[in-house]
Amino acid sequence: MARTRVRIPALLALSAALALTTAACGTDESPAAQPETTSDGKEGGTSDGTSDGKADGKAEAGPKVVVTTTWEGAFAKAAGAEDIDVIVPQSVHHAPDYDPKPSDLAAVAKADFVLYAPFEPYAEKIKEAAGSDAELVEVGLDNNADKVKAEVARLAEKFGTGNSAEKWAGTFDTEYAALSEDLKSAWPGGKSPKIVSQVFTTWAAELAGATTVGTYGPEAVTPAQLGELSKRKPAFVLDNAHMSTGAVLPDSGVEQVQIVNYPGDTLDLLSVYRDAATAMKKAMNAA
Repeated sequence: MARTRVRIPALLALSAALALTTAACGTDESPAAQPETTSDGKEGGTSDGTSDGKADGKAEAGPKVVVTTTWEGAFAKAAGAEDIDVIVPQSVHHAPDYDPKPSDLAAVAKADFVLYAPFEPYAEKIKEAAGSDAELVEVGLDNNADKVKAEVARLAEKFGTGNSAEKWAGTFDTEYAALSEDLKSAWPGGKSPKIVSQVFTTWAAELAGATTVGTYGPEAVTPAQLGELSKRKPAFVLDNAHMSTGAVLPDSGVEQVQIVNYPGDTLDLLSVYRDAATAMKKAMNAA
């Protein structure tokens, strides 16, 4: 079974500032930090499709990868990497605020690849300070199903772990389809529900087969936006748990569902979809 090392530094204080330019930020104290499970609910194994480095009887020697957060780490693991170090602890709610430690630089110095997101300005500084020869790779963090598979395949090509990534993609397709079908069976009244989504949680609406009638964020909703979104009479609001600006449609009675983008320390990307499906199904069953 593949082993993924996750180095967790000391916990940092939660940041109130949630400035973001190009990608979604973090996760709350996420329910995704759970033991990996197989499709039959048993713990252990490689439920996220990550292989043990073997496919068709051939072993794949994966690289040493350092990632800034568990989100990049999950993409790397899905792509077939096994030796992964995570710099920013999952408990840090705003990755760009993290202050790299000397131990972080030491890990980077031994890496083959350093994965980061555009909104993490310290990534280049980490590599330069460590004097690393690692390849710095910008990762497009988006949980849209097609974008995830394309990004995983791109990383696998760099890592030389294509067989492992293909196996993961097959598992992803199967579980994604099952989760989507289950959510559709829970539609209130048998009809696709109207939802308003934070811009970085629209992937969850797609998973549910919901009808997105409006988006907001990452900034707080303005009075003008509030009026416009209210007119569209959504059944649910999907909020980014890590960038929440509070009640989006206050006093409307609309259920607000928290969606988490980052996986837990297991780096199981599929757990993000399972947790989102659980949260949305609970809300739809209560409607």
